[in-house]
Amino acid sequence: MGPALAAAVLAALGYAAGSILQAVGVRGGSGAAALTRSPLYLTGLGCDGLAWLLSLVALRRLPTFAVQSLLAGSLALTVLLARAFLGSRLRPRDTAAVLGLVAALAVVGGAGTEQPSPTVGPGGQVALCVAAGLALVAVLGLRRSGSAAFAGLAGLGYSVAALGARAVTLPDAWSQAWRVGLEPVAWAVVVAGVAGTLGYAAALEKGPVGPATALLWSVEVVVPAVAGFWLLGDVVRPGWWVPTVAALLVVVGCSVVLAGSPALPEEA
Repeated sequence: MGPALAAAVLAALGYAAGSILQAVGVRGGSGAAALTRSPLYLTGLGCDGLAWLLSLVALRRLPTFAVQSLLAGSLALTVLLARAFLGSRLRPRDTAAVLGLVAALAVVGGAGTEQPSPTVGPGGQVALCVAAGLALVAVLGLRRSGSAAFAGLAGLGYSVAALGARAVTLPDAWSQAWRVGLEPVAWAVVVAGVAGTLGYAAALEKGPVGPATALLWSVEVVVPAVAGFWLLGDVVRPGWWVPTVAALLVVVGCSVVLAGSPALPEEA
């Protein structure tokens, strides 16, 4: 397993562990003030942050469709961890979805060979910046929209953030790291990430976690895959196109099933 693939797998595990820790932390407190004093809840947030950083590492060397699909696998890990540590019920369809997701991710992992981050032209950079800005404006402006609309916007925001993280130009030396702040695409990543976070929070506020999470991950798998091929020139291993497309569809389907699982914590 290469370092980029290992980072993506660890990111999925980090997101799953963060969900479980936050769920346990919520059980022991009442109100937002109590959560800020809960070691488990704060550790869960830290796991989410570390997972996000690991996903950025993976995106530098792996195509977007591979990383986003592997991150969607965090749903399977969350369901299994919830069964083990929270005693949550696991339906037969959840077991089948976990097995299907693991098989599909094995195909995606095999199809997404390590490749250098792309060089995106001015047009692509403008497109990413505009998309990030529109996502944030939409999330802030559509106050009366339902949970599905916000979940879809959250998925779009996170998708743009993933695409931008792969496209941003990084300096060769750490001493030049400050130059990242001059990159428009780097700011697009931040803006899109904020849009995704606010959108998902609004989706959970307005509706149940299952449908919102299912729509979020469906968008996060499909949109970066299509845009990665078209905008970033992501490459699939020769002869793997049909298995890859089929595997991506399985990832989406299994994610929808697992998002409705009673084993999924409300904070996931």
